[in-house]
Amino acid sequence: MIRNTGFHQYVRRAAFMAAEDVSGAAGAAMEQAEVQTEGQTQAEAESAAGGSKPAEAGSRSSGFTRVEVPDDLDREELFGNMDYNIQLIREATSAQILQRGDSLLVKGQDEEGTQLAVGILEELVAMIERKELLDAQKVNYVIQLKTQGVSYSENNVSSDIICFTTKGKPIKPKTIGQKKYVESMKKRDVTFAIGPAGTGKTYIAVAMACTALKAKDVQKIILTRPAVEAGENLGFLPGDLQEKVDPYLRPLYDALYDVLGREKAISLQEKEIIEVVPLAYMRGRTLDDAFIILDEAQNTTREQMKMFLTRMGFGSRMVITGDVTQIDLPRGKKSGLIDAGHILKGVKGIDFCYLKDVDVVRHEMVKRIIKAYDAYYHRHPETRDER
Repeated sequence: MIRNTGFHQYVRRAAFMAAEDVSGAAGAAMEQAEVQTEGQTQAEAESAAGGSKPAEAGSRSSGFTRVEVPDDLDREELFGNMDYNIQLIREATSAQILQRGDSLLVKGQDEEGTQLAVGILEELVAMIERKELLDAQKVNYVIQLKTQGVSYSENNVSSDIICFTTKGKPIKPKTIGQKKYVESMKKRDVTFAIGPAGTGKTYIAVAMACTALKAKDVQKIILTRPAVEAGENLGFLPGDLQEKVDPYLRPLYDALYDVLGREKAISLQEKEIIEVVPLAYMRGRTLDDAFIILDEAQNTTREQMKMFLTRMGFGSRMVITGDVTQIDLPRGKKSGLIDAGHILKGVKGIDFCYLKDVDVVRHEMVKRIIKAYDAYYHRHPETRDER
């Protein structure tokens, strides 16, 4: 039997108060831990979202850089269909790109990657504000330029309109290389454009020729190509002369029809204001006040190139285009285009424009194919001349 003395009551009361103190301390500790955890969770959430407070353009929040997007900017144009443009930037820079409200949050694997992605996004925003339409080719081109430290906007690439097609579509340079090419044709009497397929060499030259004709800077346009596939011995083909050579001149017709319209181009041909002829039929002529384009010049021989260049008369301009990686001449024949590059470089009034794979404006696969071939031939130069 436990005695219920005053002493025992005192001991029991003291033990009960001690237990309450321990329980209270534990509860307080648990409450403080919950508050800390909640604070950490909120901080992490704010970090992922770029912080709870709005940041200025280019400001940082927990490793992310904020890029402000104007309220009236077309987001669909910027992001692309199914966020395709954003995905291109992610693949090129390995950066995280998140949308938070009116901003984009960017975080690369390092500072350089972050700044590259931010720079690309700012370029695209500026292009949309100038009413430029974005497509995969243009976005890829901006990415390639930025990777090389070059700004699309600062070079005013698409500021100059050459002319409009019959459908009202403006024809203008799409790359820095094309812009320099156009400037060269405006300033020089003779321009050589050398570069891979898809860089717009022929199309831009035809557009410049049509613009000069409309402005009455020249009286006629002459387009020519070497019919090397037939050895310029066309007698075995059926039809008259025009029908014999048409298959080899078709790309020139396509460019003309696109710029002038089919009916207008045919009308000017009937009046002999526009001539589309094989190179062999240029011999013996002197061409005054004409815009003369030699296409596929890599397939001219040395003699043919000299013959063509000496057809130039007063008030005329010449543009020679070609791709030295696609020479179809018989074995042992040297390309007149390569020869001219060695002989005429530095001659006053003659300019050489070298377009590269970055200037390709066709499907992105064309650019990749060209790069693959160039890389292969660089590793195996002995295979380039194999036939």
